[in-house]
Amino acid sequence: MNSVCARAARPGTTGRDRLLWYAAYGSNLHAARFSCYLCGGRPAGAARACPGCRDRRPPRASAALPLPGTVYFAGHSATWGGGTAFYDPAGPGPVPCRAYLVTAGQFGDVAAQEIQRTPAADLDLTRVLATGRDRLGPGRYETLLRVGALRGRPVLTLTSPTGLAGATPTAPSPAYLRTLAAGLAESHTWGPWRTAGYLATRPGAAGHWPVAAVAALLD
Repeated sequence: MNSVCARAARPGTTGRDRLLWYAAYGSNLHAARFSCYLCGGRPAGAARACPGCRDRRPPRASAALPLPGTVYFAGHSATWGGGTAFYDPAGPGPVPCRAYLVTAGQFGDVAAQEIQRTPAADLDLTRVLATGRDRLGPGRYETLLRVGALRGRPVLTLTSPTGLAGATPTAPSPAYLRTLAAGLAESHTWGPWRTAGYLATRPGAAGHWPVAAVAALLD
């Protein structure tokens, strides 16, 4: 993770500066990739650059975090090609995640970039914090979930509104799998074969990516 971004907002006292945990389960497991959402830039292996957050301060902390549920690959990513990771809290688990302690404003800006919009306004998190779920729209990553608490602060994540049952699984690209693998090694200290066994058995990858083929990517 970059310790200093090109531009950093000064700390304030507004609601957008409230701290919360963002739980990443896809490519944002990798700190260098997540720093592109915060600071701007093009992730290694990606086809698109990120504009970055309005507040470019680094996360206050990060932590490995298992969540109940499952990860599956679906849709088509303009950034990576192939399917992208989504989280279904109703599936079998656990899901290895990486939680980043960020401001509410930064979380909203990450959400905007996930749906390929330019960060411009703060999200109203009232409903997701109160009920555990809010749907901003019909598209991918437009469903907000509160998935628990960590060290006294809420843990939020982003996913698809359909869940695995309503999705058409799609095989992920090699570059995307490498990025997820790097994140799992960083955050959970997983070795290549454990990582390959996990990724190759996710819906969308299963049947398209044998464990040995994923392990070969990681060599």
